[in-house]
Amino acid sequence: MRDDKDRSSKWMIEHHGDSLLRLGGVTDIRAWRAVQAELVQPKQLPDGLLEATFADRETPDLFLVEISTYPDRGIEEEVLRDAMLVLLDRRVIPEILTVVLHPKGRFRLRGRQRQASRLGWTRLNMNWRVVELWNVPAESLLAANDVGLIPWVPLTQFEGPPEPILRQCRERIDQRARPEERDNLLAVSQIMTRLRYNDAGLLTILGGKQVMIESPLIQEYVAKKLIKLIVEELTERFGGVPPDIASSLQSIVDEDRLNSLVKWSFHCPDLEAFRARLTS
Repeated sequence: MRDDKDRSSKWMIEHHGDSLLRLGGVTDIRAWRAVQAELVQPKQLPDGLLEATFADRETPDLFLVEISTYPDRGIEEEVLRDAMLVLLDRRVIPEILTVVLHPKGRFRLRGRQRQASRLGWTRLNMNWRVVELWNVPAESLLAANDVGLIPWVPLTQFEGPPEPILRQCRERIDQRARPEERDNLLAVSQIMTRLRYNDAGLLTILGGKQVMIESPLIQEYVAKKLIKLIVEELTERFGGVPPDIASSLQSIVDEDRLNSLVKWSFHCPDLEAFRARLTS
């Protein structure tokens, strides 16, 4: 579930980052793009780094977006670390937005971090914006006419049972999503709904299993998990995976074919036999 949420959140940042900024109160965005891949330390990338250009400015501003499933104490240090990474790479302090999806316990993110050196000569004080989705009215997102906000609606504040809200989410995605993104938006909406409700029947409103099967986002996620399993098994049995095999595996997204290759990775006599099956 955590992997699903993380991958879904990153997809939303990359494809609907402007919607997340609007969720944080940012308006008048003229253009935007995700630029996190440009950082020099890819293993320590934040959830999202967005470059947004406003109507009254020529130069873009940087926004660091962190999405946290719950109000985790570690997020405060993580935000500070990520801000320092951006400062080192871009020589500018980014605007920071943390979106917290669901409450847990009594702890709440404060949107501030204070740290000092051992002798106290140096002090860091940082404040940033925190949005708790459960305190955001669902109607405000539904009324925004922004399909990129819809997957977050199941986690927002509303009265009564969830079915009417989920039907409104489905209606807006069906009407306003680009065809190539429709299944992904429905799939992400299901993943967010699962964070709040343990009721598989609710997911049918958002397309259920069929949408999850057809979503390119989920297909990619499943493919990567199966490819990882194949690589791990071949490495365990034969000491490594040649670059040509690794490259060929990365190009496969068909789940049935990958499942067949998973089975073959356990039984093939050598790497040549696996390569022959892979290229056949």
